[in-house]
Amino acid sequence: MSKDENEPVVSRATWVAILRIVVILLILVLALVGGAFVGYVVFGKQDPSEIWNWSTWRHVFDLVFAP
Repeated sequence: MSKDENEPVVSRATWVAILRIVVILLILVLALVGGAFVGYVVFGKQDPSEIWNWSTWRHVFDLVFAP
């Protein structure tokens, strides 16, 4: 089988770049979750299960953006 000349060739460098982006996004999400946990549970001395409640995040949003 031969490749058509019109078919794009995906190089190894492209896959490495995509993998780097995915890894960076994963690290950012883990940092966000870890920061929320440390800030809310360790510093705030609250129950860890409350981090995932919508009412908790609405309260935080109201505190930050309230007029």
